[in-house]
Amino acid sequence: MRPRNLDELVGQEHILGEGSALRVAIEEGKPHSAILYGPPGAGKTTLARIAAAGAQGAFEEQSAVNAGKAEIRGVIERARERRKGSGRPTILFLDEIHRFNKAQQDALLPAVEDGTLTLIGATTENPYFEVNSALLSRAQIYELRPLEPEQVEELLRRALGDPERGVAEPPLVAAAGLAMLASRSGGDARV
Repeated sequence: MRPRNLDELVGQEHILGEGSALRVAIEEGKPHSAILYGPPGAGKTTLARIAAAGAQGAFEEQSAVNAGKAEIRGVIERARERRKGSGRPTILFLDEIHRFNKAQQDALLPAVEDGTLTLIGATTENPYFEVNSALLSRAQIYELRPLEPEQVEELLRRALGDPERGVAEPPLVAAAGLAMLASRSGGDARV
């Protein structure tokens, strides 16, 4: 049910409105390093995947909970090889970037500085407190907001009635039931 492009993405108009820097970068296939900051289910991972797909670059995804310096070095080495061989860019999506310590964050710096990697970090924590200033200075910070109940309801309706997504006919669901689910989601599309 995950949106595949900006037209399918619901919410976040404040950072993805027509002509916005982030929207233009994604539409032109030239995403820039960014830190996506916001609550769970607001679209951080989805937005990173849409940016990577539009860039036709390699997409590497790591979770800072499980990855260490060795994994990051591996991503950087593969990105260098790709750049040399095919010229393809590499987008590293680092989920929970706030969980990386200073040394781990510092290991990313040279590759982000020289363009070997486009870093898209995601965090539920305020990046100004959790991400070191050197990385912050090389990335745009985008704050995602919780989805409004109407937006969650739109996603529910889409999921229930989209044959392309594996649902031939929408089941009979009372409008009140959808509204209740949407209001209780807390702005989290996954909930």
